[in-house]
Amino acid sequence: MDAPAGPVPPSATLDPVSTSGQRPPGRWWWPVLADLLCVLALAVGGRRAHEPGEAVSVLLTIGWPFAVAAVLAHALLLLAGRPTGRLWPEGGAVLLATYVVGMALRGLSGRGLAPAFLLVALGFLALTMLGWRGVRRMTSRRSAS
Repeated sequence: MDAPAGPVPPSATLDPVSTSGQRPPGRWWWPVLADLLCVLALAVGGRRAHEPGEAVSVLLTIGWPFAVAAVLAHALLLLAGRPTGRLWPEGGAVLLATYVVGMALRGLSGRGLAPAFLLVALGFLALTMLGWRGVRRMTSRRSAS
């Protein structure tokens, strides 16, 4: 195998590359960050509603399953060369994986899976994770016009 012609830019070692050798367009990290902020907001709301006197460390207890699931979903899509900031189908895939895998990890860790929490979490994650993508889509269409 021949060495690449010329020096490899430092950013090339930090950017995810799919198995097909294509890089996802744009800055791949900001959709990950946006979705992690959605997960953090879910944890903050849960702490305020159900465990207001508890330490901030409760945020980690509430949020880690969903954060792990969201990062995993983004990683798999990025490895496939898919942009994770799009509303559909990637945004839907990230939402579905975050919810399903997050709930599975939450249940395996001994945290409750009350039906009301299942519905509230799904609604909140859908609203926030698809919401920022929808707003971005609408504003990018307006600026392109």
